[in-house]
Amino acid sequence: MANKQSHRVLVVDDDSDILDLLKYNLVKEGYEVKTAEDGVKAVELAKNFNPDLILLDIMMPHQDGVETCRQLREMPEMANTHITFLTARAEEYSEVAAFGVGADDYIIKPIKPRALMSRISALFRKEKKSKSVPKIVSGDLSIDKSSYTVAIKDNNFTLPKKEFELLYFLAQNPNKVFSRDDLLQNIWGTDVYVLARTVDVHIRKVREKIGDGYIATVKGVGYKFEA
Repeated sequence: MANKQSHRVLVVDDDSDILDLLKYNLVKEGYEVKTAEDGVKAVELAKNFNPDLILLDIMMPHQDGVETCRQLREMPEMANTHITFLTARAEEYSEVAAFGVGADDYIIKPIKPRALMSRISALFRKEKKSKSVPKIVSGDLSIDKSSYTVAIKDNNFTLPKKEFELLYFLAQNPNKVFSRDDLLQNIWGTDVYVLARTVDVHIRKVREKIGDGYIATVKGVGYKFEA
């Protein structure tokens, strides 16, 4: 992904004014853009469009954003796709549900186009820098950031982006304990408001896929990767 022109963005919202606003600003910045009015259409469109980023509303007809995100994350080709919720739903349970199904970011409307474009640009710059990071191997576990893949013995699989980044960060710092706040700051960044409970949800999901033997809970403190 060397430039903006190579980045594809799928915008999903049932409000045609928001679709037009976001598409106008994204195209102006040089991104290839497609839009969908509901979650069912979004899943079908994503299969062929293979977006690098999906901007996703929650409240939509036919299929809401949380279920749409869950279905997208079950598609192997969407493993490296960044999914950001853009929604008017500010309740804690909505945010927890969104991160629980694999969202990378959660932004509450109203949308500020210039700030959003800057955020997207920063996201792709960060992604580009990560491509040359070496593989981490610990016992039977191999973590390859160049392809965002994980292997345990001969079993290769992918993780949603934030789950992978959380695992990779902990594995880069074996036996060092990180608090939830440390992990939020290093994985989600300081400009994103994310609940501390989100870290617990992601840790649980990573453990379900790689087993309980790699990430330890230090009661009252946080988590660490056991080399």
